[in-house]
Amino acid sequence: MRLAKQDRTKARTHLARDRELAERLPLFLRSVAEAERALDEARDRGAPVEEIHDRGVELDEALTEAMRAAYAQERVLVGVKGYGDRIQRRKRLARPEVKQATQVAERLLTARESHRLHGIPGVPRPVG
Repeated sequence: MRLAKQDRTKARTHLARDRELAERLPLFLRSVAEAERALDEARDRGAPVEEIHDRGVELDEALTEAMRAAYAQERVLVGVKGYGDRIQRRKRLARPEVKQATQVAERLLTARESHRLHGIPGVPRPVG
């Protein structure tokens, strides 16, 4: 099954956008490490809950961006045919390099969800 010309153009546009995002993955991973370090430092020095909450939100944002870039990397490795042909997508998802990219993305997703559940302390609401 071939893609229509309009679909191919749209798929190439998405692929170009994903390629740009995937190229920034190392930068996002560094920002995750920095945000994690800042959160740990704030906890270690006994910072106020508001500051720990802010550092937790920063880590959540960094994890989200890194996860999006990792999934974009997966789509780039699958290629342009993966956007419109589910059979081609599944075939290419079986490749070792794509499996590795998927594992990275899923680890980031799991880390983000775990952090959202257990890592961001609530801030008490002001009374009155």
